[in-house]
Amino acid sequence: MAVEGYNTAMRVNPPLRSADDVAAIKAGLADGTIDVIATDHAPHHRDDKLQEFDKALCGISGLETAFALSMQLVHDGVLTMPQLIAALSTKPAKILGLPYGTLQRGMPADIVIFDPNSSWTVNVQKFVSKGKNSPFDGCSVRGQIVMTLVDGSIVYSV
Repeated sequence: MAVEGYNTAMRVNPPLRSADDVAAIKAGLADGTIDVIATDHAPHHRDDKLQEFDKALCGISGLETAFALSMQLVHDGVLTMPQLIAALSTKPAKILGLPYGTLQRGMPADIVIFDPNSSWTVNVQKFVSKGKNSPFDGCSVRGQIVMTLVDGSIVYSV
């Protein structure tokens, strides 16, 4: 059970679900019932998480791990790379009516460059986010963002 030991990094809302629920989400992604992957990215100060489990604030820092965790769906054959990219970019932009998620001329040059096979270990102390809490701290993952451009300017680079 993920919350064994009352690890408040696991305190999220909605709460963590069963393996059957995870399998259903994967099936929904695979068949197109679920078409978007997003993170709430709810970072909290260390003091807000270092409390009794039921008093700790819900949420984790999700930005730094979202891509690598989603890449696992590609590595496991649940999604293709184009399906993952669409679920993370073009589909959310289209649903929200935003001019993002495309590489068309004249559109904002918001681009993420990634290495789908780069292996790394999650280390919350290296997070750029102000929040340093994640249930994935210490986990090995595969898939890494190496550069991010916003409107054509580099805002992040490994």
